[in-house]
Amino acid sequence: MEIGTRDAGKGRLFLSPVGDLDMAGVPAFDRALDEVLDRPGLVEIVVDLGAVPFLDSTGVAALLRGAAEAVGRGASLRVADPQPVVAKVLRITAVDVLLGWPGGRGDGSSAVEPGWRRLR
Repeated sequence: MEIGTRDAGKGRLFLSPVGDLDMAGVPAFDRALDEVLDRPGLVEIVVDLGAVPFLDSTGVAALLRGAAEAVGRGASLRVADPQPVVAKVLRITAVDVLLGWPGGRGDGSSAVEPGWRRLR
């Protein structure tokens, strides 16, 4: 898995993984995420999932760990531009809104039950 990073300024960083975010790809993603989390002045991490064709439970867990770690450091993590299969996994696991992607059903709604809230 290749992972690009881009500094968008004002504490906002983009992480762009390329490839499957699964058991084989998660270790590289975790390393890249750890490097981004260590940057001073971090406010938000945006994980661009546009080049991730597949996401399994280890990928979901890595995103949730990253979001929790970001919140613990006073920042946030959200996902953007998931491909249809990845979007479906985020929706059926009810983490779409937790990861800042409320576009779960195309109508702005989500699979998340009322009362759940986004991390940070």
